[in-house]
Amino acid sequence: FINAKEFGSILNLKITANEIAQLEIKYAEINKTIYDNIFDTIRQVGLRTTFLPLIKQGKIMVRTYDTVCTNPPYMGAGGMSVLLTDYVKKEYASSKSDLSTVFMEKCLKYCINAGYVSMINIPVWMFIKSYTNLREKLLNETSFINMLHCGRGIFGSDFGTTTFTIRNNYLKNYIGVYHRLYEEQGAVDDIETKRMWFFEGKGRYLSKQDLFASIPNQPFAYWASDQVVNDFQCTKLSEIAAVKKGMSTANDDRFIRLWYEVSQEKVGQKWFCVTKGGEFRKWYGNRLHYVNWENNGAELRAFSKSVLRNTQYYFNESICWNYITISKISFKYYSDFAFTAAAPCVQQTSDLMYILGFGNSCVANELIMIIGGATVTFEVGEVGNLPIIYSDKYKDRIDGLVESNIELSKRDWDSTEVSWDYEEHPFIRWSKGLWDATSIAASMDYFYGGHSEVSCPLELCFMLWKGECNERFKQIKSNEEELNRIFIDIYGLQDELTPEVEDKDVTVRKADLQRDMRSFVSYAVGCMLGRYSLDTEGLAYAGGDWDSEKYKSFIPDEDNCIPITDTAYFEDDIVGRFCEFVKVVFGEDTLEANLEYVAKALGNKGNSSRDIIRNYFLNDFFKDHCKIYQKRPIYWLFDSGKQNGFKALVYMHRWNADTIGNMRVEYLHRIQRTYEKEIEREQDTIDNTTNNRDRATATKRKEKLLKQLKEAKDYDAKVAHLALSRPDIDLDDGVKVNYEKVQTAQDGKKLQILAKI
Repeated sequence: FINAKEFGSILNLKITANEIAQLEIKYAEINKTIYDNIFDTIRQVGLRTTFLPLIKQGKIMVRTYDTVCTNPPYMGAGGMSVLLTDYVKKEYASSKSDLSTVFMEKCLKYCINAGYVSMINIPVWMFIKSYTNLREKLLNETSFINMLHCGRGIFGSDFGTTTFTIRNNYLKNYIGVYHRLYEEQGAVDDIETKRMWFFEGKGRYLSKQDLFASIPNQPFAYWASDQVVNDFQCTKLSEIAAVKKGMSTANDDRFIRLWYEVSQEKVGQKWFCVTKGGEFRKWYGNRLHYVNWENNGAELRAFSKSVLRNTQYYFNESICWNYITISKISFKYYSDFAFTAAAPCVQQTSDLMYILGFGNSCVANELIMIIGGATVTFEVGEVGNLPIIYSDKYKDRIDGLVESNIELSKRDWDSTEVSWDYEEHPFIRWSKGLWDATSIAASMDYFYGGHSEVSCPLELCFMLWKGECNERFKQIKSNEEELNRIFIDIYGLQDELTPEVEDKDVTVRKADLQRDMRSFVSYAVGCMLGRYSLDTEGLAYAGGDWDSEKYKSFIPDEDNCIPITDTAYFEDDIVGRFCEFVKVVFGEDTLEANLEYVAKALGNKGNSSRDIIRNYFLNDFFKDHCKIYQKRPIYWLFDSGKQNGFKALVYMHRWNADTIGNMRVEYLHRIQRTYEKEIEREQDTIDNTTNNRDRATATKRKEKLLKQLKEAKDYDAKVAHLALSRPDIDLDDGVKVNYEKVQTAQDGKKLQILAKI
C-alpha cells in the first residue's frame, strides 16, 4: 500500500487471497497475546489501528466480483503527477492516456469470468488511435451487451458520454444493442430529447462487435453497415496522397500574426501565409495568418521548443482541415501556404479537386465519424484512413462542381474586410452606376422578379447585395447536394444517406442588414483613416510610404486622429466625416434618407439619425471592431472613461512617435476648452432663465459637462506623461505587444489611455 493515496483503487496488489488469510491468522495471534513490556504493547496497539484496516482493504481489492459498476474519475495524462504517470504506464499500458480508461481495465480485473462490468465514461476510447490496443483487448476478450452513446448534453457542458455493460468473456457473433442518442458531432441536446429518442427506439442499432475489426484502428462503429465496412477495404487516402501534420511553434504570440497586424511591405520577405484552423467553413477561407518564415524560418528553427514537421510540403497546392472542431469535418483549398498542426493538409496528388469534393461530402463525414467518432479532433491518421473510390464516370463533373464552390466561397470570403483580397465594401461596388435605370431594373428583375420600392440608394444597394448573397447561397447548396448524390452513388450508400444539405451547413453567408451595415460603417472609417480609398481597390495603405495620389474622391484624415464626441461639437468629428462619406458615395440629394436607413439598420437609440449613428460610434463600434478582428484591432481607441469625456480613433499602421502628442494638443485640449465654454453657457442659462424646465435641463447638462471636463483633465495628465516618452511601434511585434508598448512610459509606468481589448 505504498503510495496508495496516490493510486487509489487502481493499485494492483502483489498479494493473493491465501496470503491475506495467513496474515489474518498471524494478526489474530498477536492481537490475543498479552505482552509484559511496554514496547511490544505499543506495537500491538499500532497493529490494531493501522494494520487491521489494511487487511480489510486488501481483502476487498484482491477479490473478484459478479458485477462491477462505477462512474470513474476523469483525468488526462497531462493532469497526472509524475508518480501516477509512471505507474499507469507500467500497469495499464493499453489505457494509460486517461484515468477513466485505466478504470476500464481495472474493473475487468475486479470482475469474475463471465461477470459484468457497467460504467459511464467519456467516449474517447471508442475511436482515438492511441486507444487501439485497448479496443483490441476489449474486442477479443469481452462482449459488449449494450451501450448508450449519449453524445453531449447529459451533464450540461460535457464533451460527450457513453455508458455500457460488458460481459467479461468473449462470445463469438454476439449481437449487442446500441443506442446513439445524438444526431451529429458537437450537437448539445437536452436530456429529455435523448430520453424520448431512447424510448422511441431512435438511433437503435444491433451490431456484432466482430465487424469493428474490419475498419482501420478498430473503432466501436456500431452503426456501420456491411456496405460501409466493404468501402473501408478500398484504397486509403494516405496511400495515394501526402496527409501531413504541420508545424507547432510553441509560441504563436512570437512567430504568428494575423495578417492585418503587420506591414504589407514585409509580406513575402518576413511574413508568409500559414493555415491555422478557424471557424467551420468549407471550400475557401480562414486565410488570416502569417508566420515568420524569414530566411527559410531561421528564427523558428533556432527556437528549441518549436517542432517544424514536414517542411518539404510547405507552400504547395493543398487542401486543409481543422484538427479541432465541434462541427463536421470541412476541407478548404490553399496554395502557397505553410501549415500548422491546427490545420493539417492533403497534397501531392493530381486529383486534389476530386478529394476536396469527397472530403466535403456527406459520405466523407459519415466515414470519418466512424473512424474518429464523436470526438472534437480529426487526426492525420484518421483522415489518411478514409477510403477513396475513383470514378472516371463522374470525375469531370466533380472537378467542375468543386471549382465552382471554391470560386463562390472565395467571393463570399473576399466580401469581408478580414480577407486580404477585400477590394471594397459590396455596397460601394453596387453603388457604381447605380442610377443606370436599365441595370437597376434588370438586377431587380433577376433577384426579385420585379422592381421593389426602396427608400434610398443605400437600401437599393443592400437589396441588390441581398440578392447576390441569396443566389450564391442557393448555388453552392445545390452544388453540394449534387456532390452528395454523386458520392452516395459511388460508395453504394443510397439506403443509408440522403444528399440534402441543411442551411446551417452551407458556409457562405446570407445578407444580414445590421451586420452588413456595421461593416459598411467600418469601411467608411477605413476610408477616413486612409486604409481604404474610394479610388483604389483593396488596401490603399497598410504600412510603408504614404501616397496621397490614391485619394481623390474622399480625403482621409490628415493627422490620423478622428474624435468621437457625444454632442456635435466639431464638424470634423467622426459623425461629420461619416456624413461626408455617405454624401460623396451616394450624392447630397439623398443624404438624409441614406442616414435614416443607416440609423434604422444600426439599431441604437437616439432622437435623430445622426444621434443614433453617434451613439453607435460612442458605444458599439470599437466592440464590433475588436470582435471582427479577433481582439487585435487595427483602429485604436483613445478613451478617457465612462463619462465619454474624450474618445478618438487612430489607425495603427499610421502611428508614429508623435501620435499621442498631436492627439493631446489638437484634440484633447480642444475638447477641454469646448467643455469650459459649454459649462459657461449652461451657467448663463441657469442664471438668467425664468423657465424652470430650461433651468433644470441646463443644470443637468452642466453637471454632466463638469464630470466630462474632470475626466478629460485627469486623462490629460496620463496622456502628457506618455507624450513626453514619444512611444513608437514596430508592426512586426503585432497588436498585443504594441498596444501595451504605447501605454508604457519611459519610466516603466503603465498608463491606460486606450480602450481595453
